[in-house]
Amino acid sequence: MESVIQQVRSERVQPLIQRTRLKIWFVTICASILTWTCLVQLWHLRVLSGFTSLTKLSVRVDETVHSPPPPLLPSRNYTSNGFLQVSCNGGLNQMRAAICDMVTVARLLNLTLVVPELDKSSFWADHSDFEDIFDVRHFIDSLRDEVRIIRRLPKNVARRYRYHPLVMPPVSWSSEKYYLHQILPLFSKHQVINFNRTDTRLANNGIPLEFQRLRCRVNFYTLKFTPKIDVLGQKLVHILQQRGPFVALHLRYEMDMLAFSGCTQGCTEEEAEELKQLRYAFPWWKEKEIVSDEKRSQGLCPLTPEEATLILQALCIEKGMQIYIASGDIYGSERRLAALRTAFPNIVKKEMLLDPEELQQFQNHSSQMAALDFIVSTASDIFIPTYDGNMAKLVEGHRRYRGYKKTIQLDRKTLVGLLDLHQNWTLSGDEFAAAVRQSHKGRIGQPARRRVIEDKPKEEDYFYANPHECLV
Repeated sequence: MESVIQQVRSERVQPLIQRTRLKIWFVTICASILTWTCLVQLWHLRVLSGFTSLTKLSVRVDETVHSPPPPLLPSRNYTSNGFLQVSCNGGLNQMRAAICDMVTVARLLNLTLVVPELDKSSFWADHSDFEDIFDVRHFIDSLRDEVRIIRRLPKNVARRYRYHPLVMPPVSWSSEKYYLHQILPLFSKHQVINFNRTDTRLANNGIPLEFQRLRCRVNFYTLKFTPKIDVLGQKLVHILQQRGPFVALHLRYEMDMLAFSGCTQGCTEEEAEELKQLRYAFPWWKEKEIVSDEKRSQGLCPLTPEEATLILQALCIEKGMQIYIASGDIYGSERRLAALRTAFPNIVKKEMLLDPEELQQFQNHSSQMAALDFIVSTASDIFIPTYDGNMAKLVEGHRRYRGYKKTIQLDRKTLVGLLDLHQNWTLSGDEFAAAVRQSHKGRIGQPARRRVIEDKPKEEDYFYANPHECLV
């Protein structure tokens, strides 16, 4: 009897042991799968976001940058009237505005847009391609519901039209009627058209609201910097914010700007001659013989570092405030920055905040360097440009869009007069400072409508500096 009982017990226990072993085996397998999945995900984040270079950060910047992409929008269904190729010209921010305009033109004319080519022949000699600066996949996907965008011409179209596309510059500051009545008919004869100049080719005003808002959408959402640029830019912002508030000073006292504008205030005779020779070396800089003093009196020159120092002091910028220099190499180097450093000891540049190896990948790529300055400038507590070039205008527009962050738009024509009166002792220091503050009360980036000047688009307010149609 006992042997029978033991046999029964054995028969009952054996399956139980097998089931227990099965459960343990199953849990082990699941845990292993989960562990390997986590390791793969961590490795993936490390590769994409440059995890190694961010170990010093206490904030996980990559989590915000590399969040899961939103679901794709449904594609807009339309019959394409042809292919638009775009060869941008100018620096990073001039090209940025141009890309926004060309997307809008492609939408207006129901065209297929080829991913724009960036300028590689300008003064900066930057050979960056579109995908080196902007997230090209996001650029294409985020506009699916508006415009069909392709990376390159289809092979059959390229073979047919590659050597015979119509190459032309559209007319500057043009309305939708120009593109509908003069450009669109050209596509019936030329299936592929290449716009070889794209700066300011769309009017500031008089464009239908839906297309103005498309320009904003491309500018504020579609043109995302690549992860390597965005992550390093956000690291710069984080370092600065950890130290306290900071001013981004777009000190446009750079060799190309001075040569192009003919402004030589504060330069030696040898430096003025060097700038003149550079101006003659670039045929597309049309104005050659320039009187610097006349330009300056009209407010058409960037402020010198010494003039910028006096203006910052007059605007009550505290001596201990961090001043981030958002620009390339200052002409005259440290000699010209001496007064600014004396007045504001906390002068910083990206080269001072980052390790050399972090910036190595951006060397000889001025547009990628400019993208880092763009990120810092849009995030700064105060933004002060010393010249109203393309970066100044694009950053101002982004800061308005982000809640009208303080941007001091310097009235250089007024300031030059005040500076001269102060330097010849007509105005005391206190009188000079009071006059500077009084003249800039309404120039701090507060809500306003764009100023429209009929038939003078260069003199009116630039769309991208104040896209009020999108600021609701």
